[in-house]
Amino acid sequence: MLSVPASRPNAYTGSPIDRASGRREDAAFIADALAHPDTLFAPVWRARSLMKGVEDGHPEAVLLTGAAAEAMRMAGGPWAFLGFWEKRPVFAVDCSGAEDPLPLLPEGMGGFTDLRQVAGLLPPGEASVLAHARGLMHWRTRHRFCGVCGGACEPRSAGNAMACTQCGAQHFPRTDPAVIMLVVRGESCLLGHSQRFPNVTMYSTLAGFVEPGESLEEAVRREVDEETGVAVGGVFYHSSQPWPFPASIMLGFHAEGLSEAITIDPEELRDARWFTKAELRDHQALGFSLPRVDSIARRLIEDWLAA
Repeated sequence: MLSVPASRPNAYTGSPIDRASGRREDAAFIADALAHPDTLFAPVWRARSLMKGVEDGHPEAVLLTGAAAEAMRMAGGPWAFLGFWEKRPVFAVDCSGAEDPLPLLPEGMGGFTDLRQVAGLLPPGEASVLAHARGLMHWRTRHRFCGVCGGACEPRSAGNAMACTQCGAQHFPRTDPAVIMLVVRGESCLLGHSQRFPNVTMYSTLAGFVEPGESLEEAVRREVDEETGVAVGGVFYHSSQPWPFPASIMLGFHAEGLSEAITIDPEELRDARWFTKAELRDHQALGFSLPRVDSIARRLIEDWLAA
């Protein structure tokens, strides 16, 4: 019963981008694409993405072309080739060096917004493209020096890799795997209130990073035991979700709770409880909230409720 299929794609998945990794080393193609007036650029400013329609509840991504894109590139930040969208080259460009990037843009181009605030409202595919750009630019701006010898690094592979100018070490974008799981026992599920949650009423699924030499199933069991003392039996994969905030991928599971008593880790959780399906469906009236709608945590809960 815990093998609950994903009801629909998670936010930030379903990218329309053909990553075309074979073109990254073609310097002539990259140079031509950067200069072509029809090429698309996804700007990132201090971890925020360019959008319009946010204030009226109908956000959409703004990708730049021509002179507007050139103005953003003149801010001097890193850039990278993302791939093709409907046969048009797409690049990410970081303009965080500008104190105010809006004067670089024509009027009516929108503003820079935290993608997480609106991902559930964006048209299909756009959230994925903006997340791709955001995650890659985060890595580029924070990996300017070699972790082996400390030397300065230079971009390679059209911005998708870095090479040390001293020892020659190659560096590639990092993605940290994290397990996220809804533990179920009978008709109840286990949710926790993290010390890190800004929302004081929110209860969510448990989660944690995978450690070296650990399988995903082992990570699920360890994290649940460490945070709540609940023993876990079967672990069943549900779906995954890129989470480039800044550099993770969430691997979602439903898990079988073998014990009921809870002993929380106070460094991780303020509280943890078993909730029935009826309580989850009536959470607002009962005074607690569930995770945001663009999160895989919410999808794990909703799909279990519907099973």
